[in-house]
Amino acid sequence: MEEPGAAAPPPGPRSLLPPREFLCSRKGQLLSAESVLSFIIFICYIASLAAPFMMAPLLEFLLALFLFFAYASKLNEKFKGLYWPLTDFLRCVTAAIIYFAISIAAVSRYNDGASKAGGVFGFIATIVYAIDFYITFNDLVTFLKQGSSDSPEERKSEDEDSDSDSD
Repeated sequence: MEEPGAAAPPPGPRSLLPPREFLCSRKGQLLSAESVLSFIIFICYIASLAAPFMMAPLLEFLLALFLFFAYASKLNEKFKGLYWPLTDFLRCVTAAIIYFAISIAAVSRYNDGASKAGGVFGFIATIVYAIDFYITFNDLVTFLKQGSSDSPEERKSEDEDSDSDSD
């Protein structure tokens, strides 16, 4: 018979990989697509004449990678002080706007192929980020509706409890 402690595999490099459930989830797929697209756009802008645009994809790549591993390691459940969906929503909105603006500038202003490729991938990234912020926005609205339905009842009970004549 095996010992109960021997059933767990030893920790190693495989423990750094995200769980399969997260990789198959919609959020995991969106974050991995955002990371890959941001990295491709970063490489395209480095190799092009549009090198001033390389900072935005680099920052978005690092933020998407951080959130990917934060959600995969369930940091969002451990750190309750930060409202993760709102942070993710703001990141997606700003990324979609920035990618749309720099993609228009890269495609219209520069003539080399790498700038054009970076712009096209930027438009694709804009769509992916827009899908992500739409889904995250729906989650935020659902959360706020649940929170607002509870608060009037709480206010009523607080008003009834504090209903006294102070004269």
